[in-house]
Amino acid sequence: MKYPKEYLDEIKLRLKVSTVVSKVVSLKKRGKEFVGLSPFKNEKTPSFTVNDEKEFYHCFATSEHGNIFDFVMKTQNLRFGEAVKYLANFAGMQPYVFSKHDEEREKKWKIYSSIFNQYVNFYHDQLLKNENYSSVRDYLKNRLLDKDQVKKFKLGFVEKNPKLFEEFKNNFNIEDLIETGLFYLDEKKNIYVERFRNRLIFPINNISGQPIALGGRIIEKSDFLAKYINSPETSFFKKGSNLYNLDLARKLSNKTDNIFLVEGYMDVIGLSKNGIENAVANLGTSLTDKQIFTLNQFFNDIVICFDGDESGYKAALRAAENSIKDLKPEKQISFLFLPNKEDPDSFVNKNGKEYFVEFSKKNKILIHQFIFSHYKKQTENNPSSLAIFDKKLRFIANTIKDTFIKKYVLEYFLEKISELTPHTSLNKNYFYVKKSKSLETTKKYFNESQSLTGVELKEFSLLYLMMTNLNLMREQIHILENIKLFTEMNKQIFEKIISKLKSGNKVTIDKLEIDAQLIEKIKKFAPIKYILKNKVENENEIIELLDDINRDLINYDLEFRIQELESKFSRDLSETTFNELKELKKKQNIN
Repeated sequence: MKYPKEYLDEIKLRLKVSTVVSKVVSLKKRGKEFVGLSPFKNEKTPSFTVNDEKEFYHCFATSEHGNIFDFVMKTQNLRFGEAVKYLANFAGMQPYVFSKHDEEREKKWKIYSSIFNQYVNFYHDQLLKNENYSSVRDYLKNRLLDKDQVKKFKLGFVEKNPKLFEEFKNNFNIEDLIETGLFYLDEKKNIYVERFRNRLIFPINNISGQPIALGGRIIEKSDFLAKYINSPETSFFKKGSNLYNLDLARKLSNKTDNIFLVEGYMDVIGLSKNGIENAVANLGTSLTDKQIFTLNQFFNDIVICFDGDESGYKAALRAAENSIKDLKPEKQISFLFLPNKEDPDSFVNKNGKEYFVEFSKKNKILIHQFIFSHYKKQTENNPSSLAIFDKKLRFIANTIKDTFIKKYVLEYFLEKISELTPHTSLNKNYFYVKKSKSLETTKKYFNESQSLTGVELKEFSLLYLMMTNLNLMREQIHILENIKLFTEMNKQIFEKIISKLKSGNKVTIDKLEIDAQLIEKIKKFAPIKYILKNKVENENEIIELLDDINRDLINYDLEFRIQELESKFSRDLSETTFNELKELKKKQNIN
């Protein structure tokens, strides 16, 4: 049996060709395409290209050419059905099961799709051509929307007393019409009613661009009608699984890494009108795991930009707490808060594209920073409140699925909490600084904390571990000698401690001859101190921590060298560079 075209199309739409191919071929971006060494022939000069926009790969050495299904079949020696199952799983889709139920569902989809297409086309044409709709067109002009936007988003308007149901029931079963959610039975009057009567309608498309639901907005003031309504959930429309404008926005993923997630249809259209087309909207529900997963398939940076009022802020907080658990090392989620009483539509119309983009760059805040900032504002300066604050942040960090992200988010939270409780964070048995810090020094430390890199914090953890376990470190000098540091000042401190440990004399913290302010800085910012607090009596665990830090620093070094070689390879496309790069990536995977 054949797979339905819609099912295969959705797999292709969810997966870029480069995403699939990069599992087998090391690709490098060159213009609009990617290049790499052919998987079909041994070669020294890359002749294999991938074009995401045109959805194909091509090998100039062997003339092999095709889409993602062809590539998987040829490189993994799979039959078509096996390739479909593999790619569906990769795309996060349920496997397609051929059964009578599936056949029935396929028939229903064709009817459902036909009804929706006819309905949307009819009211879109009416809005463009019907002279009686002049007041609606005036409304759109007042909202600064022109015919181009009406056509692009296929907007329509359902009149106050529509009669389309009577026409449709001549061609479709009433049961199928009700199933779409476009019509319902008014039991009091015993008549079938159009759900979106007297409303401007916004077609909600699936990822293939087929309309599957509608959003509707009243254009006249009313005290008893909701401003916006959405289609009810149906067999083919689930609010939490779809996003408005994703079918158009996902085509931009080859040109931009970021996507704006906004609250409303008009926000998407307003941004688009001003040249910001990489925007989608959720559909009146809280942000879901499925929506985040779908956006991550196409974009690396999700910027959530809700209205600049209290309800927009609350929606953003719900979105942050729900989506932080899906953070991944190569992905980013941030929040952009607009001035009060502004929404993306009004803000971009007032200020234009360039200002909006620049405002976004300067004011967006990463998800973990937003969460910390919010709960910090709710916290009072007393032990009970701080304990609740600490517990809440630990709970949120522990919901993160990726272990690496979880680790660093938790370290960030704990480090920021330590700044609120400096006295309880000091380990006075190990660190004693006679001079009290001046206000200027405090300011300096604060400024430094904002600019510390991940590798500096890791080096601080190493130095802290060494200084708080000097006797144990002397015994493990063979491990320490192989550790590489990157920051000049930290290198000097590290070498001084190694030198003292090798001297054969008894070493204590006060005999290290390290500037007291540097010790204070290490003590203050080393993330490991929170872990070390519970392990000071267990030497085996201390050594394990030392090994972990060493491994992380090796990975930093490998990552830096890989980036350098990738940059070099993009320029010279040399086989030697490529082989060096391959070897480093092997080491990175092993480590």
